[in-house]
Amino acid sequence: MFKGLDMNELMKKAKELQNTLSEKKKEAAQKTVEVSVGGGMVRMKMNGNFETLSVSIDPEIVDKNEIEILEDLIRAACNEAIRQAKEITTSELSDIMGGMNLSDLTNLANK
Repeated sequence: MFKGLDMNELMKKAKELQNTLSEKKKEAAQKTVEVSVGGGMVRMKMNGNFETLSVSIDPEIVDKNEIEILEDLIRAACNEAIRQAKEITTSELSDIMGGMNLSDLTNLANK
C-alpha cells in the first residue's frame, strides 16, 4: 500500500511506545505532590494520576459561618495539586517523547 513502509515495524514501534507509556503512567502514580493553602489550614496530597490521596483541614477553621472560606481553600488546594500532578506527568512523558510539547495531550486527557 505505502512504498517503503513496513507495517510490521510500525506496529512493533507502536506497541513499544504503548508499553513505555503504560510504564511511565505507573511511575507517575507512585509520585505524589503535597500542597497547602491558607497558611497550611488546608492540605492535600495527590498522585501523578490526579487521584486525591488525602485532604487535611485544620479544625480551627471549621466554622459554620465561614463555610465559603473553607470551600475556597479546598478548591484552591485541588487546583494546585492538579497543577503539580500535571507537571509530574508532563515531565515523565516528555522524556520518552523526545521533548515534544505535551500540553496538548495533557489538556486532551482532561476533557
